[in-house]
Amino acid sequence: MHDFTLRRRTLLAAAPGAALAASGCAQGPRPLQPISVISFGGGFNLPLWAARDQGFFARNGLVANLQVTPDSRNVFSGLMEGRYDVAITAFDNIVAYQEGQGEVKFDPPSDFFAFMGSDDGFLSLVAVPEVKTVAQLKGRTISVDAMSNGFSFALREMLARNGVQESEVKWARAGGTDRRFAALMERQHDATMLRAPFDLQARNRGFNQLATAREVIGPYLGIVGAARRSWAQQHPAQVVAFIRAYRDAVVWLEDPANRAAAQKLLLANVPAMTPAIAEQSCALMLDPRSGFFHDVGMDPQGVQAVLALRGRLGEPPRQLTDPDKYLDRRYWREATAG
Repeated sequence: MHDFTLRRRTLLAAAPGAALAASGCAQGPRPLQPISVISFGGGFNLPLWAARDQGFFARNGLVANLQVTPDSRNVFSGLMEGRYDVAITAFDNIVAYQEGQGEVKFDPPSDFFAFMGSDDGFLSLVAVPEVKTVAQLKGRTISVDAMSNGFSFALREMLARNGVQESEVKWARAGGTDRRFAALMERQHDATMLRAPFDLQARNRGFNQLATAREVIGPYLGIVGAARRSWAQQHPAQVVAFIRAYRDAVVWLEDPANRAAAQKLLLANVPAMTPAIAEQSCALMLDPRSGFFHDVGMDPQGVQAVLALRGRLGEPPRQLTDPDKYLDRRYWREATAG
């Protein structure tokens, strides 16, 4: 599964729908198709930046408009309204909305689904310097994007497995990871869940990493590529092209020969990034065992971990037994065939 050879494509070979004309003459290059992508701010957007700057979007027939969201409400309202085509977001968000447990209620109901995986979330529970253990969070304030979706369930599970019940802490809403990081640095809250490389930036400022989701929960499907089913059905070639471009970017990033260029992407796109933290971040996010998913697939064990947590902690609790309600692997299979 871990084939580290980068597939080289010409624009004609990669552009969705490119084919030979019936007369035997090749068609001219098709215009690049626009695709609007929304994600949260942070260095975990490295594959998006690589796909843009290294030409993987263009080689696959796309021109991507990359945007950053302040919170998850904007992501899903924007998808429903057609302001965004694709979201790079937590798989749990997709499950939440399809179960009617998302923050925004839609009429008609949403039709969100995941079509590829990016990573396990790179999730770390990080606290102010004086808090050195999870147990010391009792009575303190923890910030989240939202209590009903995102990574709040993973955070609550990490607390519970360390003997801290959710009723024993105070909760505050502080927006996406970049905003929670800023609030934590200003000590507006005592702890929060951070994604790499924000956890590294925090640790370099003397804040403490108390636990990671990988250590506590195990396999977990964190971040996925998602869209509306209705949009994807009308634009299947763009979905497939996006998966190919993202995967090609991950493979390019994993090549040790490109490590310096990957670090430059972080320095150019992440505020307050330093060369030392960029090096640490790449080592973490590009680790062949625990970094970005090389095949951008959706591991069944990781999927089940998300469903088990939401099934138990969602309101109301329910058994979630059908992954196909929240994902569709057809586009991924087409993108990775051959």
